[in-house]
Amino acid sequence: MIFNIQNSFFGKNLVVFIYGLIILSCQPKEESYYMFSSFKEPATEGLFYLYSKDGYNWTRIEHSFLQPEIGKQKVMRDPSIVQGPDGTYHMVWTTSWRGDLGFGYASTKDLIHWTDQRLIPAMEFDTSTVNVWAPELYYNQDDNRFIIIWASTIPFKFPKGQEDEKNNHRMYYTTTKDFKEFTETKLFLDPGFSVIDAVIVRRAENDFVLVLKDNTRPERNLKVAFGESPLGPWNNISEPFTGFLTEGPTVLNIHKDYLIYFDQYRTKTYGAVRTQDFIKFDSIDHEINVPDGHKHGTIFTSNKKILNELLREAELNQE
Repeated sequence: MIFNIQNSFFGKNLVVFIYGLIILSCQPKEESYYMFSSFKEPATEGLFYLYSKDGYNWTRIEHSFLQPEIGKQKVMRDPSIVQGPDGTYHMVWTTSWRGDLGFGYASTKDLIHWTDQRLIPAMEFDTSTVNVWAPELYYNQDDNRFIIIWASTIPFKFPKGQEDEKNNHRMYYTTTKDFKEFTETKLFLDPGFSVIDAVIVRRAENDFVLVLKDNTRPERNLKVAFGESPLGPWNNISEPFTGFLTEGPTVLNIHKDYLIYFDQYRTKTYGAVRTQDFIKFDSIDHEINVPDGHKHGTIFTSNKKILNELLREAELNQE
């Protein structure tokens, strides 16, 4: 007896299923782009974006997509954007140089229309806190939770070393799943010196890198540390891989390469290095193209549809 798969109920459905898989595999993948959140000094104009197809050559969208409304100084510095698993983009930012006890937060589905801005009072437990600088978002896929890290100074809490008591930063963190409830603020990193602008990078399971700025006066440069968890502890802090007066790192992974972009604020230019192991770093300043006036944010991914809507919105507002 010969079984005719095409004439059976199971066979017909199997054929339809296989045909569907073939059709799906032939569909073009949605074209993706790298986005780079940005601001312009003095940070009162709000949120800007750069975009890139290759991660090396960047174009600015000449339009502010969100005006700062909260904080004592109402600025929008250091915008950090991460997309959650439901497609929502979440952003945190610095709202004031000094005086605020928290950081700004808003979210969006399309990078154009944002929710109301909120000040997350992460340091209100100690009103002597001088500042809340450069909050950085990281989505931890292992527990479906967002980690927010930032730099704050609490005078006389740590040995000041070479720094003034109001400029002796340490890194703190809180976590959340919904940006409504947050865990208790805790110390994230005390390397024994003033530290700001830290970024968490996941390389593999139980393998993380922290890119950080040593903010002590003779250093003011970028280093890396290593840990088995996105919350540390962080060990083996490296020698600097950038020059004097560099800050605001963000990390982009392309195949086996990691590109670390950073703000060279003495020369008012952007620099970058390429690494595969976070031990050997090669300068790629001659390979990148970053618009003048760009100030540090974070690199994330989006798609062509959203980019086209951003470009259209900018064009309509210039008419």
